[in-house]
Amino acid sequence: MPAEDWGGASKADLYITMMNSETIEAPIVDRFKLMDVYKAEFRATAYKTLDDSSTITVGKKDGVITIAVDNVDPKLAAAIANAYVEELGKLAAKLNMTGAGDNRAFLEDRLAKAKVDLAAAEDTLKKFQTKNKAVAVNDQAKATLEGVALLRAQLIAQEVQLATLKRQLTDQSQSVKTARATIGNLRGQIARMEGGGSAGSMPGVGAMPQLGQEYLRLMREFKIQESLVELLTKQYEMTKLNEAKDLVPFQVLQPATVPELKSKPKRSSIVIMSAFASGFLMVLVAFVREFGAKMSDEDRKRWQELQRVLPLPQRFRSREQV
Repeated sequence: MPAEDWGGASKADLYITMMNSETIEAPIVDRFKLMDVYKAEFRATAYKTLDDSSTITVGKKDGVITIAVDNVDPKLAAAIANAYVEELGKLAAKLNMTGAGDNRAFLEDRLAKAKVDLAAAEDTLKKFQTKNKAVAVNDQAKATLEGVALLRAQLIAQEVQLATLKRQLTDQSQSVKTARATIGNLRGQIARMEGGGSAGSMPGVGAMPQLGQEYLRLMREFKIQESLVELLTKQYEMTKLNEAKDLVPFQVLQPATVPELKSKPKRSSIVIMSAFASGFLMVLVAFVREFGAKMSDEDRKRWQELQRVLPLPQRFRSREQV
């Protein structure tokens, strides 16, 4: 399973922690009746045995998670390894759906507020237009108005997006860092566009009559709220779509299959150790026999007296008698 970055750490680290938790191990123990398989009296013992027989590792370069399970039954070993992935998928999908639901509710509230602000801005602008009839505004001011309004709407929408990300991710997450960089870039663009006007307004507005400046201010507020509602609506619809999806956030590269060869015990190691032990024992026996054959009558008597005093193992006594 390939894993992506998550909150400054690898998603793989999160997945491994989840697979080592009882939330995932409990259904595995129940599904395969591991209490009986492991002859465990307590569930804690079954969890411990399952942990000891399972090895979960992650590749440092590719981030691929590998799950290996040892068991005397090869079919059961493969089934348990696949069950880890199945239970992880269920839990990860559940957590993703919960997070998407929280984000949807958050954006829903923010969008409702933006619509109220848009209605208020539109109402204020209409009242101003009704009271003051026609107001002359130059083309440069109109163009700058629309540009600044769109940038400010994007800035607010990006701040909402950042708040949504921070509900799930840490400050070290790449997504959070990217959102913050985008916000800084938007603020820089707005500052450059508004820098030529007085009191942070727009270039060319300072020379206009007070009435024209007020009209532009109200128009800008209306355009900001209008663009903001549009952007938040897109975010909201995307979040609803993600919430409706029941997708596992990882891919299985290769499912576990029934192993053909034993992993334990290693026959080569056993053969080598047995040959070494047998050779050592044969040398020891030959040494004892040679020592016994060359032993003088006086030394033999001393050895027999030593046997009576010390509780030597029976195998040494019998070899001496041969």
